[in-house]
Amino acid sequence: MTSSYRMIVRAHGGPEVIEREDFAIPSPAPGEVVIETEAVGLNFIDTYYRKGLYPDALPISLGSESVGRIVAVGEGVADLAVGDRVGTTQNGGAYATHRAIPAAKAMRIPEGVAPEIAAAVMLKGLTSCYLAEDTFPAKAGDVALVHSAAGGVGSLLVPWLLDKGVTVIAHSGSAEKAAQVPGEHSLHCPFAELPEAVRDISGGAMCNVVYDGVGAATWEASLASLRKRGMMVSYGNASGTVPPIALLDLMRGGSLYVTRPTLADHVATPELLAASAKKLFDRIASGVLKPKIGQTFALKDAADAHRALESRSTTGSTILVP
Repeated sequence: MTSSYRMIVRAHGGPEVIEREDFAIPSPAPGEVVIETEAVGLNFIDTYYRKGLYPDALPISLGSESVGRIVAVGEGVADLAVGDRVGTTQNGGAYATHRAIPAAKAMRIPEGVAPEIAAAVMLKGLTSCYLAEDTFPAKAGDVALVHSAAGGVGSLLVPWLLDKGVTVIAHSGSAEKAAQVPGEHSLHCPFAELPEAVRDISGGAMCNVVYDGVGAATWEASLASLRKRGMMVSYGNASGTVPPIALLDLMRGGSLYVTRPTLADHVATPELLAASAKKLFDRIASGVLKPKIGQTFALKDAADAHRALESRSTTGSTILVP
């Protein structure tokens, strides 16, 4: 790297508001480490901050997910050293050639995992972990509907659930994407037809759980795909925020449950983070998860990466490389 720079947003708006800014490599504060970035993961949450859907003070230093080698260690950090490869999903500052992060939010990246793969899967993989293991502890025999099954989270969540013996009904935005999804039931029908397709596949039983990161466009179809006392897990807003919930609709749908989880609450301590990271990297090592990097952009071209993501023209994970 010949210079240090980051990609920032000075005003909310479309991808065109993302701009490059040179900056001095930071020094670590007590409890921090500084990494030289090797790869950055692109996530829908980045677009939410850019547009102002999620609040943050301007100017915004974009990104949450990055991997790199430690180049400086702050006072009080005892278990990490210069040269260690670590990753983090700490919000803010990932779109940068160098980054200071709290040591408590850093996870060691196993030497057998390439930095690009780690950057592609940390946030999405940890999200898949809590969705499948905590939010709804899926078990063999359960029926789960997974939206955007060929996308970043979906492409990890589907095999994670299949490995647990769950019957997965996967839905994607096109036939081409659906063909990439493992399992017996990979659909690409219009959302209005989805509940009936779920009914046919499940023999009328419908779903124990729906994992929905799409939001507004899929809300009604998701609720209609649940069985009585089923769980609606809304974890993203790719098509816009979901409409206000009428509690009586949940009653009429069969005493349905609805939750809106977020990763931060599931990795709130170093112990929780380490435990979830172990589950993720163990599944990569065993071959349960085969992360796919569908697209790679230069960090300076982050705006183009946002355009591709929001147009739903990406598959698998997208990474940015300084």
